Amino acid sequence: MFIKIEIDSDVPIYTQLANELIEGIANESLQPGDSLPSVRSLAGDLGINMHTVNKAYRELDNKGIIQIIPKSGAVVSTPTSGEASLLRVETAMRPVIAEAMAIGLSENEIVSMMKELFFKIKEVRP
Repeated sequence: MFIKIEIDSDVPIYTQLANELIEGIANESLQPGDSLPSVRSLAGDLGINMHTVNKAYRELDNKGIIQIIPKSGAVVSTPTSGEASLLRVETAMRPVIAEAMAIGLSENEIVSMMKELFFKIKEVRP
């Protein structure tokens, strides 16, 4: 799986890393039960601080997307779509959809954009 980090981005690096890992899980490049690289290894490969990787891993663990196993590492969790997860996703999507509406996009344009993004994410990356 290829992880793209933009150092000059306004988005914090740990958020970019977490988002890249989420996308890897979404497009099935990462499967439930797959081990993730150690914090030290991934930080070295990406040229970022170990604390940054650790923060991304903790965020994903808190969301139930990965599981951190002490002394063993992190593994991709089995997908769950409980009420808390659905509420978290809805809360994250709400301002994005509101912004799209505020700049004049129609319901059809927003739905079309979401479908297009869905299929782009599902494409497996090299």
